[in-house]
Amino acid sequence: MNGWYYRLSLRQRLRISVLMLTILSIALTGIMSYWIAFRSTERGAFISSQNTVNKSARVLDEKLRHIIVTASSMMLSDPFKLAMEDVEANVGANYYTRLSAMQTPLGQMKLIEPSIQSVLIDTPVGELFATNDLRNGQVRLKDTSLVRYLDSKDRVVWVEDHEDLLFSGKQRVISIIMKPVTEHQVDNVYVVVNVKEDAIRNAVTDDLLDHANTYFLISRDGRIVLPINSQKSAFQDDPAFLEQLQAQDRGFFKYNLDGKPFLVNYSRLTMNKDWTMVSLQTQSDLLRQVNKIKTTTLIIMLGCVVLAFVLSNVISSVLLKPLHKLQGLMRQVENNHLDVRFSSHYQDEVSQVGLKFNRMLEEIASLIENVKDAEFEKRKMEMKALQAQIDPHFLYNTLNTILWKSETSQNHDVSEMISSLSLLFQLGLNGGHEMTTIAKEIDHVRQYLTLQQKCYDDLFEYTIDIEDDSLLEEPILKIILQPFVENSILHGFQEMEAKGVIKISVVRTSSSMLLRVEDNGAGMDVEPVLADMRIEQTSQKSYALRNVYGRLRLHYGSEADIELSSESYVATSVTVTIPLASEGDKDGD
Repeated sequence: MNGWYYRLSLRQRLRISVLMLTILSIALTGIMSYWIAFRSTERGAFISSQNTVNKSARVLDEKLRHIIVTASSMMLSDPFKLAMEDVEANVGANYYTRLSAMQTPLGQMKLIEPSIQSVLIDTPVGELFATNDLRNGQVRLKDTSLVRYLDSKDRVVWVEDHEDLLFSGKQRVISIIMKPVTEHQVDNVYVVVNVKEDAIRNAVTDDLLDHANTYFLISRDGRIVLPINSQKSAFQDDPAFLEQLQAQDRGFFKYNLDGKPFLVNYSRLTMNKDWTMVSLQTQSDLLRQVNKIKTTTLIIMLGCVVLAFVLSNVISSVLLKPLHKLQGLMRQVENNHLDVRFSSHYQDEVSQVGLKFNRMLEEIASLIENVKDAEFEKRKMEMKALQAQIDPHFLYNTLNTILWKSETSQNHDVSEMISSLSLLFQLGLNGGHEMTTIAKEIDHVRQYLTLQQKCYDDLFEYTIDIEDDSLLEEPILKIILQPFVENSILHGFQEMEAKGVIKISVVRTSSSMLLRVEDNGAGMDVEPVLADMRIEQTSQKSYALRNVYGRLRLHYGSEADIELSSESYVATSVTVTIPLASEGDKDGD
């Protein structure tokens, strides 16, 4: 090849070389463009589908959580307590009186949560139910398939979709079997809440548009929990597939079914760890746009090759020197040296390209700075949005407690809770300012604790210790302590039999403040939680920690930090280190 190549003129060799180089460059560019587009589109499809699955799982979790809260509120009613007293005393003479009294709290349950189909309270001295639900007296609770769940040690047991045999109509329902929340020593008392299948399905599919046929709600062993669509896929019988779903609480992976690649997204429910929302979509459907890109790229590549063949004859040897120089600069740019510039004594086309190249580098440098600024502002707005979110469960629970206390004429508690809730929002909003003081931050978390103590009687007690009163006027980011206290209550104390204790303290070191929240709850595995806290985007559940950590880093930089320690049911603490503000900073604030 070298012999005939060098027998050609320099012009011909240049033409062939340029043509071959052009073809090779176009081919590599097209292949890389397609590969990048494929990977980007595939990941985008994974993330988009995962966000949808996560949202559906959160909606379903919130629906199930609200049903449990509604049922628990019913168990706090006076008619239910009186019925439990009869069960404890094994007295059946008051049965019809108790049945009549229970009509009001049972009716209120359906008003608060319309998705509830029917409720049956099975006791040794008789069954309690809403009389307008038309109880099927020929079928006892222990005669149905629900009997196998009655011996469960869990206080709340979930039962997948089935036909309701306890009440007339044979409706399709999802059932929740709960043991009573009562201070009386009662056995063999079960509260069966039947939830309308259609209501649960609609809660999941309302935002899915026409893609609901790709979603499944399955149990750990592959059984369909809720028939979202009429399809049944072979993945339900594949142990390898089901094993991948147990790897973590949410995520995505590829899966081959009958020789066809699928993209699988899943999210496990927090209210029932045995139930998982799964999205199963063919890779070809999600990546249809990439195939269009491939076709377009091939057409463009072919056109560029033809154009290069036509134009290669006009390239002259005088362009070689500036071209080589420009080529060298481009290589430096490929190695991220964006400060290089092209210069030439000539005013030919190559020089013009060089000037355009310089302008492009300047615009790239400007765009990089703009992107950095935009990303910084984006993170600030995201943190503000995260900060503004309020846990609906907390609000529902607080309002339900206020309603219940109002109905039971506990007016002092009602007034105190309304005042605390008002102060909580007022201190949280803080007039739109990001910064507050230690005094206001302590008052904010105190109002939150007051509300939670009213909602969960005797669940916990708390203390607040400020080392030095001069710290009360120190500036601090708002809503720092409340997320940690919320974690203690929701995750630390829920399974405790003893009373929980929360200790909040603020102390001064030489150049910083230490804010510590300590509890004697169930604790946590510190290492993975710390690792997850420092990751910007993750599928794990340390949401509050990650939110506070991100805001601290955004405002204080590396001078702020969060430390964790945990010994289950002894001491679990979160310590926040914040630099003390200088006098100039205080005056500026």
